[in-house]
Amino acid sequence: MEAALTQRLDTLWRMESPALIARLARMLGGDIGRAEELAQDTWLAALERWPSQGVPDNPGAWLMTTARNRAIDVLRQHQRVAGQHAQWGTELEPQPLPLPDDSDALQDDIGDDLLRLMFVACHPVLSADARVALTLRLLGGLTTDEIARAFLQPEPTIAQRIVRAKRTLADKQVPFEVPRQAALPERLGSVLAVVYLIFNEGYAASSGDDWMRPALCEEALRLGRVLQQRLPTWPQVHGLLALMELQASRAAARVDVHGNPILLPDQDRSRWDHLQVARGQAALQQAVALGGADDGYVLQAAIADCHARARHADATDWARMAALYARLAEVQPSPVVELNRAVAVSRAEGAAAAWPLVEQLADDPRLRDYAPMAAVQGDLLSQMGRHAEAADAFARAARLTPNARERALLQARAAQLQRD
Repeated sequence: MEAALTQRLDTLWRMESPALIARLARMLGGDIGRAEELAQDTWLAALERWPSQGVPDNPGAWLMTTARNRAIDVLRQHQRVAGQHAQWGTELEPQPLPLPDDSDALQDDIGDDLLRLMFVACHPVLSADARVALTLRLLGGLTTDEIARAFLQPEPTIAQRIVRAKRTLADKQVPFEVPRQAALPERLGSVLAVVYLIFNEGYAASSGDDWMRPALCEEALRLGRVLQQRLPTWPQVHGLLALMELQASRAAARVDVHGNPILLPDQDRSRWDHLQVARGQAALQQAVALGGADDGYVLQAAIADCHARARHADATDWARMAALYARLAEVQPSPVVELNRAVAVSRAEGAAAAWPLVEQLADDPRLRDYAPMAAVQGDLLSQMGRHAEAADAFARAARLTPNARERALLQARAAQLQRD
């Protein structure tokens, strides 16, 4: 198979598989494992036909129709078996299941197939980490390796977590149902975490040849907007959407014509989508008005808003941003938050003030192989005039990142410092 076709098919699978699994799971009464199997079978059928017959004009529709027909075949077979056992007077099999009428969305508090299955996969019978990992794998279009990097954990650990989560849902026979308003709080946090991580993977791809994966950003934004419409009184929903809108507003300025990264200080801010900025700021104001000023997503949105309000990089209110990161570290402790706080401190007070904060994080095992950690070290060392050490740090960051665009950028910075 030609490389270009292989890459196109891989992209199609990433984009279409979540919707396939979501629709199939609804048809099959919440059998996530069977839905995943049928989605894989459908994809194998596509791989057998498309290289010789050509990719359909609407590949998503072809996949959905084929998957739906396979699910109907499974349900009809189930009905035949159940009918035979009923005729024989036995009850070894479950009662017949009616063929689904899925022409319209089910009437519930969500009204979206993908979000509906996210709430199902985020059932409280699973641990919080297992809910997020499973949902990202099945419905977020992320690989196990990408999820592992998001969690700062080894890939085998995440793989085992996903397998156990699917087994638990099957063993507990979790029904395919959406929690009503009273039961939403125990699942909403996991669903928001999934949407957030999908957006992050699209905004700054952890691997591959591209700096961004715009389709993931768009899907996360779509899900966030649906959640905002359906759950208008939840501040954290508005906060997450505000964060995504504000960050996505910079998309056009984040890469050059060749797809190479343009870092925030060097971006042409006239190319930011200021209508999207306004939408993000409106969502942020709504989140605060609803009492969510100390929510983690709202605080992150407020940090993004600091960038949005600065006409140029030098006008950024870094002192306020450092204070917001400090509050975020209290609300949502994380070594990554502390690392970002150190960057804000370096901009507000200088590299020498931030260096001790970074040194405190150096022994954290979660950051040992974290490329941004080495990149921040390189940046601060460069500002302090320690160019040889800075070059080594950027070279190490380049070795650690699986993203080709980021690797090239870091290697260039290391090479420049070696010449200085």
